[in-house]
Amino acid sequence: MRKFILAGLLFLGSVQLGWAQSLEKMQWFNEPEQWEIKDNTLVMSVTPQSDYWRISHYGFTVDDAPFYYATYGGEFEVKVKVSADYKARFDQAGMMLRIDKENYIKTGIEFVDGKFNLSTVVTHHTSDWSVITLDKPVPYVWIKAVRRLDAVEIFYSFDDKEYIMMRNAWLQDNTPVRVGLMAASPDGNGFQATFEHFKVKHLPDQRRLEWLKKNQE
Repeated sequence: MRKFILAGLLFLGSVQLGWAQSLEKMQWFNEPEQWEIKDNTLVMSVTPQSDYWRISHYGFTVDDAPFYYATYGGEFEVKVKVSADYKARFDQAGMMLRIDKENYIKTGIEFVDGKFNLSTVVTHHTSDWSVITLDKPVPYVWIKAVRRLDAVEIFYSFDDKEYIMMRNAWLQDNTPVRVGLMAASPDGNGFQATFEHFKVKHLPDQRRLEWLKKNQE
């Protein structure tokens, strides 16, 4: 019995340690000059004059903002709590799902003309941009994305309880995706962004579940 109890404690310890190290195991694309991970929270000083955008409307392509990610295959749910001291027009912080430089989704809060906007940019060769303007500033927001088959549903929440969908976008299925934390300061000199409670939850493959139902013994 002691052996089983000890084994269980060791297993729980390894699980907790794994959660504690989840951010440390991730990697940078466009690492900023200053950043810190403490208590499973990432704080970054966002690189000035940096962004992700491709071609449409503005006529330029940029791919140089900080992005801290891990790679996931299949279907999943990801969420994070985001706060920041936005300063300049287009300062933004949130999450990104990225296949490559021509296929990605970035979403979060974007500061435009003195107002907070729930913002999503979907890029497939060229970028589009959708926004929901908030009536007043918020200290933080929760962003959640659910990848199912070839679609990603994006939600926001102010309390991590009630989530409201803000976008449903196409993203190639059966393709590994870099999932993580992104911030950019296209017009500004940078700012500080904080990411808490980042979590990715595996979802069983929907097509496989349907196959299993049809082929039960």
